[in-house]
Amino acid sequence: MGVAGPPGPVMDRDEVDRALARLGQEHEAIETSLLALQDHAGRRLLEGAELTGVTRERWATADTAISLLWTYFDAYTDALRAAREIRSRRRWSSREDLVELTELLRGEPIAAAGKGVLAEHFSLAALVDRMNELYASSLDMVVAADAVWSALPARIDLLAAELQRTRRLAHSVGVRPGEHPSGDDLERITRTLTDLRAQVVSDPLAHWVPTKGSSAPGGGRPDTTVYDREARALEDVRREIDAVLTVRQDAEQRLVRLRDVLSRADRTLSEARSARGEVLAKIAATEVPVVNGPPTVLQEQLAAAAEYRRQGLWHRLSPLLESLEQKADDELERAREQLGAVTAPLAIRAELRGRLDAYKAKVARLGLAEDPFLVERYDAARRMLWSAPCDLRVAEQAVLRYQRMAAELLAGPRDRQPGQTGGTA
Repeated sequence: MGVAGPPGPVMDRDEVDRALARLGQEHEAIETSLLALQDHAGRRLLEGAELTGVTRERWATADTAISLLWTYFDAYTDALRAAREIRSRRRWSSREDLVELTELLRGEPIAAAGKGVLAEHFSLAALVDRMNELYASSLDMVVAADAVWSALPARIDLLAAELQRTRRLAHSVGVRPGEHPSGDDLERITRTLTDLRAQVVSDPLAHWVPTKGSSAPGGGRPDTTVYDREARALEDVRREIDAVLTVRQDAEQRLVRLRDVLSRADRTLSEARSARGEVLAKIAATEVPVVNGPPTVLQEQLAAAAEYRRQGLWHRLSPLLESLEQKADDELERAREQLGAVTAPLAIRAELRGRLDAYKAKVARLGLAEDPFLVERYDAARRMLWSAPCDLRVAEQAVLRYQRMAAELLAGPRDRQPGQTGGTA
């Protein structure tokens, strides 16, 4: 929509002709805008919908504004027609004609019904400004409602269709309300989407987020917060259903693996108990941890999982298998740690034996194996390491003494003190 020219002194003929041409163009633009608004899909939907909430309130205002727009436009049309008739009386307008045209084009000769009971008087410029305000507010409301209706109901319907497919799939694997959390989630999502669709249809402006500073009609976007939240919730449920379906496909394989892991844990604990007896017999002055027995609760849960599989209770088997797999892996790791803790003294003894023999081989390669002091220290360390029970702390000191003497011999005569032959025992 345009804006009429400013008021001024009596207009001459050229000014009148230019003003009438401009007003004619404005008239066409205003008429085109009003007809587009009248035919707008959003306005037609608003006119026939059962509205509630903020949309009903704003539509009541907008509907009145649109009616008032046509009233103003008719008054504008009449004023333009009257001005054209005066101008067409004669080719060269008289002084009286120009005064009348000036008053009509720049004065406030137009009486139109306003918001109150009494009619309001407008100049053409003021009338155009008033129509611009009413048009902008009405168009904003219509565009916003139409944008929400165009965006959300279709998306909600698509999500609802996906929800129904997921529900059927969930029922096929025993995921039902009251029996599985995902079944309860499906019921909640269904209720939320049903309520959301009803709210969007009856009160679209309640789901519209204005954009600050926007000059575009509507100036905002549909609020999809609730829709997006429920879409994510449905995706979570779908993943849960997929997990249950995966359980149905590979349950037997997973149960076999569970039995194998628990069996290995039992064998490892048995080995640890046997090793503990060996350590107590062969290693002296050592605290050997007690080996715990296998937890019977895991075997009971394994039996329950096998029963769930036999009965086809996949929704119960799925979380139980995940829990059991973690617990079984933890149990095997615990058994291995206990075996390592129990056999640590034997490993230390083996390391000391290997170190002692390695040094003996080293000095033998250099022809020093027959040194009497070195032989004496080797024999002392060997007796301690190959006797039972073996005191690891004493044996380690003996090995260290042998190592130090061997290192001195390997260093050569230049590193010895005068008269030193190899140290003392």
